[in-house]
Amino acid sequence: MASNIGELLLREKAITAEQLRSALDHQRKHGLPLGTSLVSLGLINEEEIAQALSRQLGYPFIDLVQFEVYPDVINLIPIEIAKKYMIMPIHRIRSFLTLAMVDPTDLEITEDIRFRTGLSIQPVIASESGVLAAINKYYGTTSDIRVKKIIDDIELAQDATVNIIEEEKDDYTVEELVHSTEEAPIITLVNTIFIDAIKKGASDVHFEPYEKAFRIRYRIDGTLYEAQSLPLKFKNPVVSRVKILSNMDIAEKRLPQDGRIRMRAKLENGGRKEVDLRVSALPTMFGEKVVARILDREMLKLDMTELGFEPESLAVFQEGIRRPWGIILVTGPTGSGKTNTLYSAIQNLNSIEKNILTAEDPVEFYLSGINQVNIKEEIKLDFPTCLRSFLRQDPDIMLVGEMRDHETVDVAIKAALTGHLVLSTVHTNDAASTVTRLVNMGIEPFLVADAVFLIVAQRLVRRLCKKCAIDHRLPPQALEEMGFTPEEVGRARVLKPKGCEGCNNTGYKGRIALYEVLRVTDEIKDMILTRAQSKDIKKKAIEQGMLTLRRSGIIKVLNGITSMEEVLRETIRD
Repeated sequence: MASNIGELLLREKAITAEQLRSALDHQRKHGLPLGTSLVSLGLINEEEIAQALSRQLGYPFIDLVQFEVYPDVINLIPIEIAKKYMIMPIHRIRSFLTLAMVDPTDLEITEDIRFRTGLSIQPVIASESGVLAAINKYYGTTSDIRVKKIIDDIELAQDATVNIIEEEKDDYTVEELVHSTEEAPIITLVNTIFIDAIKKGASDVHFEPYEKAFRIRYRIDGTLYEAQSLPLKFKNPVVSRVKILSNMDIAEKRLPQDGRIRMRAKLENGGRKEVDLRVSALPTMFGEKVVARILDREMLKLDMTELGFEPESLAVFQEGIRRPWGIILVTGPTGSGKTNTLYSAIQNLNSIEKNILTAEDPVEFYLSGINQVNIKEEIKLDFPTCLRSFLRQDPDIMLVGEMRDHETVDVAIKAALTGHLVLSTVHTNDAASTVTRLVNMGIEPFLVADAVFLIVAQRLVRRLCKKCAIDHRLPPQALEEMGFTPEEVGRARVLKPKGCEGCNNTGYKGRIALYEVLRVTDEIKDMILTRAQSKDIKKKAIEQGMLTLRRSGIIKVLNGITSMEEVLRETIRD
């Protein structure tokens, strides 16, 4: 039936015969519906397809965002069928069902739905993204449905399968709390939430109590999304269950606590995945907020060629980490992928001839053949103490989680100047301003110039979903203002997100880093010694071939990897 769409669009002169042939080839190669292939190739957009079909077939076109669908209508068609056929039931009058369809020419679909429901079908036309958004809104994901069923089972149980600790009850006992968390439905509910987050590739799960709600959110590709909103009476059992799994003290609700969970999740393909969860509990106004950071080793990229370095920047970085001594600093805000870059560097250097030691707060991933130490400031095991001990351990390479104070930097510089390679992180806006930050910590400029030889700034941007990215037409003047060269403006094909089922309707799937690699050359050393401003150091580095964060982003936009919105969000113009 897909060919009918092609013929209708040809008749409407929405596409040419040559474009149809290209789309059919793309369809056969990738196994996609014809409409999706046309959109993926940038030949037409979804709404244009829907409008053209509406004119040719006489069925009305509707925007599903404007419709409110009632539960009794949704219950007529299972979610599996709605997703399989890309349909959405929207209205029922007596024996007639109004059905939003992406392809109303497919008579097999209408016949199947008529047979399943016993109703006469009145098709209307909607865009694919509109149908997907409506399915996600009204049906939810499979895990959402499972969680809702667990909650309904608990709510409707006559014999109270869970002992809920009421909000206003302050004189609870630990025994009551433990008992409530050991009931099967609460165990299943918490396990379902974590496994769903792991399957969706979330990096964090937030359990957030408010005055009248208990919200659960996932961070996926750096952005928070609401996953569930549970009744408030689930707050104590769910939070306590997570604290028990994390080996925290469930009786202590007044102070922050940290814990860790190791979990094995069974995937839909039958495989199993082991992940660590780093858990933090924080007392808030309406109860404890718990955040679980998911440490999935499969998400850790140790191959430096996959991180996002441009070839020229990667060559400079690889040359730098092969040096026998000195300091390499990776800079960027929290959550910008600094740890991944450092891990890839030391894994690249890891060999039987090298003694590699790391001091981390905390250790996120365990790397075979590398000696990793967890910082524990409560027993005075801090970064400076660790570094001094490292120097008595015959080290070749040392990784310091963060240079946050004068003492840590001072010991690291002494180590670098006595023949050791030191890698670490620092929080600054770009590579050049790192020099100013070190001097502000009280380090003499001549020590910075002698010890530091490479500074890497980075940011994470979301990757465009390959299945649904579409053309983003921008005026040439806007592109030039963003930093495109005149030559690039003439040939640039900029893409933007659209959203499909494969990317949870966000338009993005996965992340990639933007990199700025500053090599401390003799000229830049002289500028450091004279306390030059960071903007002047940056200007000199650009003259010497450094690619800035903005430039790294523009290259990725030109290659169709990310969108201009992502680059503008994470970088400033040079």
